[in-house]
This record gives sequence, C-alpha cells and structure tokens, in this order.
Amino acid sequence: MRHVLSAPRGPRRARLIGGTGAALALLLAAPLQAEPAPEPDSRINLRIEPKAEGAPEPKRELRADPKPEPRPEKAEARSEPKPDPKADPKTERPTADTVAVPTDAPPAKKASRELPPVVYARVSEDPLPTYTAQTFVDTMRAAERYQVYAEAGGWKTLPADFAPKPGDSHPAIPSLRHHLTLTGDLPADAPPSDRYDPPLVAAVKAFQARHGLPDAGILGRLTLNALNVPADTRQRQLRASAQRLMGSNFGFGERYVTVNIPSATVEAVENGTVTRRYVAVVGSPDKQTPAVETRITDVNLNPTWTVPVSVIRNEIIPTMRKNPGYLAKNRIRILGPGGVEVDPTTIDWNTQKAVNYTLRQDSGLDNSLGQIRIDMPNRHAIYMHDTPSKSLFAGSVRFHSHGCVRVGQVKEFAAWLLQGTEGPNGAGSTWGPIEIETAIAAGERRDVKLVKPTPVAFVYLTGYATSDGRVHFRDDIYGLDTPPAPAAATPNAPDVTTTGAITPRATAPSPVPRPAPPATQGAPAKPASADPGSAKLGPSRPSPNKPITGRPAPIGAAPAAAPAATGLPAPPKPQARKAVPPARAPEGDPVPLPPGLVGGRG
Repeated sequence: MRHVLSAPRGPRRARLIGGTGAALALLLAAPLQAEPAPEPDSRINLRIEPKAEGAPEPKRELRADPKPEPRPEKAEARSEPKPDPKADPKTERPTADTVAVPTDAPPAKKASRELPPVVYARVSEDPLPTYTAQTFVDTMRAAERYQVYAEAGGWKTLPADFAPKPGDSHPAIPSLRHHLTLTGDLPADAPPSDRYDPPLVAAVKAFQARHGLPDAGILGRLTLNALNVPADTRQRQLRASAQRLMGSNFGFGERYVTVNIPSATVEAVENGTVTRRYVAVVGSPDKQTPAVETRITDVNLNPTWTVPVSVIRNEIIPTMRKNPGYLAKNRIRILGPGGVEVDPTTIDWNTQKAVNYTLRQDSGLDNSLGQIRIDMPNRHAIYMHDTPSKSLFAGSVRFHSHGCVRVGQVKEFAAWLLQGTEGPNGAGSTWGPIEIETAIAAGERRDVKLVKPTPVAFVYLTGYATSDGRVHFRDDIYGLDTPPAPAAATPNAPDVTTTGAITPRATAPSPVPRPAPPATQGAPAKPASADPGSAKLGPSRPSPNKPITGRPAPIGAAPAAAPAATGLPAPPKPQARKAVPPARAPEGDPVPLPPGLVGGRG
C-alpha cells in the first residue's frame, strides 16, 4: 500500500483502472495529499466532486478556483428561470462582464406624446358689451363725472406698503373707503370702519373687475397701482377714448364682434349681450394693432401664411444668414413670378433681394396662423387667426403679435360665426366644433364663406362706460391717451407715467424739426405726418394750427400755441411731411389709420 502511494500519478491511474481495491485506497488517500499540494487536474476534481458535497466548508473553497469559473456561470444561466426568492432583491454581485444594477428598479417612464392642456387667462364674464351704439354718450357722461372728482381733489394716494388682509385695520383704510365710495364700488350707506371688513372686500373685488384685474379681493401690487392713478388721469382716459369713437360709422346689428385692443379680448355679441368673451393676443407696442371697422366674410380652414414684407426684411433675412435651413425647417417656400418655386440657395441673403419674392408657409399645425384664419378685408391687411403658440393665452399681459389678433378657443369662435351657414354635408347640416375638427383633420385648405357677413370693430378704449353706469379702465399700452405737452414742458417727457398695471413704453424722439416739439410728443409710436388716407375723412382732418400727432387731440386738451405766439418758425405744411419716413412701420408696411379717424368699411 505504501508502494502505491509513492508511485507517480501516471501509474496510479493505471492501477485505479486495473484493481478495485487499489482504486479504493487511492480515492481515500488522494484528498489527504490534495490539501497540501492541490493539482490543477480537472479530471481528478471531477471525480472528487461527488464525494465532496457533504465535505467540510474548506473543500467548497476549491470550487472558487479561477480556472473552473465558466462552470458557475453556466450554472447561473440554468438557474435564471427560477430565481431564489431569498436572494437580495436590491443588487446582484457584479462580475468582470456585468455591472451591479438594482433588480427592483422601476421601469423608465415613456415620454408622453400628448400636448399639455391649454391654459387661458381669466376674462370678465360681464354680459354687457364693451362697445355699443351708446358707448360714446355713456363714456362722455362718465368723463364729466370724473372731471368733478378731479376738481374736488380726487382721492388720496395709498402707501406703497398698503396690503391689509381681511379683518386687518390700517390708517389708510378710510382713504380707500372714500375712493371706492366715489367710484360707486362701495355703497354710500356702508357703515364706516377702519378695518378691511367684508363690505370693503366686496368693493375691492368690484374695483378689480372694472379694471380687468383678478377679482380676488387681495390688495396686490397691480391693484394698488390702479388705485393710485389720479382722478384727472382717469378723466383724460375717458375723454380720449370717446374722442377716438367720434366719426365712427360702424353698423351695429343683431350679431357683431368687438375687439378692445387694451383689454386683449374678443367679444361675440348677439342681441345686445356678450355670448362669449375670448382671450386674445394683440399687437405689441412697436407693432400696434390698428383700429378697424369692417366685416368678417370667410373662415379659412388649414390656411397658408404669406409672410409680410416687414417680416421678410427684419426677421427672415437675418435668420437665413445665420441658419440657411430655416425656411425648409419651417416649410416656407419661395415663389417667384407666376408662382414658380425658387431654390433658397439661389438667393443672396446678404442683400435685400428676398423682399421681391413671395414667401409662403404651408398649412399645418406649425403654421404661424395655426389651423384657422378669420378673414376680414381691410386696408391694413390684418385679420384674426389661430396660433401654435397657445401658451401666450395664459398671460395677463398679451401684447405680442405683429398687428393681427390671435384668438383663444378660435374653433368655438369660428362655429359661432358660421351659425346659419350650410355645413359640410349639404343642406340641413351645420358647422359645429366637430365638423370644423373633421374638416381640419382632412388636411386640405378650405374657405367657408359666411352666409351673412358679421360686422367687426377693433377699438382702442382705455376708459369706457357700459349701459349700467359702471366705468371701466384698461392700461394705455400704446401711449395714445397722453396729450401733447405744453411748449414749456421738458421735451419727450410723457405727461402720465402709468395708468395702472403697465408702464407705457418710452416716447420715441420726434422726427419733426426742433421748432415744433409738441407735434409728436403725445404719440410715441406714430409717424409725424398724418396718414395720407385720413385727409379724406372730412371733419376729422386736423387743421394746420393744431398739433399733428398721428391721432386727434383729446377733448378738453389745451390747444397748442400758434407759431406766431412762440416766435418760432411756422411748422412745415402737412404735404411737405410726406417725405418723412414713418417712425414705426418699415417701408412697404401698411401704416394704420390713427384711431378715431377710421370710418365704416362697408
């Protein structure tokens, strides 16, 4: 036996095969020799492995040898369909080919393709229209009433830190009560108190509603600014708004549409009541929406957009110099004579030659007009339309367009306009929201003519009165209420800093020669010369001895001093001012008629 143990391994294998007793002795002696000097022979390990299942722990450590490493991987692969429930559910032990990853991590959320819901700013639910046949008379009466307030001293200015909560007391509350009693928001028989009590809270809500502010009864910054506008400024707003309505030939009917530009709202009026008031986005201060009176004739579904010359010059050309693929990305095609499409690469974008072509954007969701255009023929080529930038409807300040009016919930508005018009399925059918959606989904442009054109008026009313005697105010966003400054005033200094929540933009330098500075001081964005078309409107034409501001002077404003009284040279005649370039509109753009000089458009 001792001879067998000392024999080399090669003969040992031979004896293991030849004799049963020798093989048994070899198997019993092999583990004792494998511990001090283990051999890497995998065949011996395979034969020992079945007998090592019940062996002590040190023998299982031999299985961690790096060479048989692939075998445990195969075992793991076979055991994957039946994972051990007692295993750690958080992580798996990393190997050279794997990374530890949490097994119970939640699956990644897929990005939603649904568009977020459109949020619209809250607008007044007052059923009384902003503009009626009696608005001029009602507004003039309100101006006379506010003139009395101004002559009596008006109301006191509230402190900047005035922000009481319901139930609080404050030394300035009596001044607030006096102000709201004058304006009719607080009943005259309300019991006196130095606290912000419920009747006073209700009065503040009424004040906020009249000024287009959130009527929550909270005295925030915007409400405090509106409360601190002097009475004489409010009187001036009312008179200036009434002045702009003079000479109007608007044909009020059973159904008509009003857009009050300072309110940035659209009203659908039927039988003297506002059926629905829509949020709108109107022209920015440097691209003003003009006053217009015309009729809505068509509703265009899936419209194309012809880019105005001013946009080509001021926006498209500079953008194409930096990003030559801009037109293709926005699906804007260049059309030459006869409607032949032109390759953008053949145009030298370092010049202004692109203005000689027609740039047209195809219809679609990303079209600048959205999915609906409301056609209303007028000399300014403006209209109402949808927009892909619907987030602008949520803002309280909505002066962002190039002059046209974007309408929130425009499909509902279009359905109201198309009432009585034959629907898409022939006689007996109507145009409702579903029919409009279906026609838009077809993807083809479709022009639907109204069976009866609807009158529409774009007005600029910063102060107006309704038939119930309430007086409403909005911010003078275009700075049209500021009268011409006296000759002794500081040049280019506006008479009014603010009329409420919004500060008017700074006045532009006067293009008129220095001897006549009052001529343009009241209209920051208007050209110095009167619009050529305004001379045809008879009584509204300014006389040579009055300041030419691009709009009529407010009623009650102090007349400008005659040239002889000042000792300065007489201002040039209106005809000579035609050569002065407009201060706002680029060449080729239609210059809006001054509000108040716009008559009926048929």
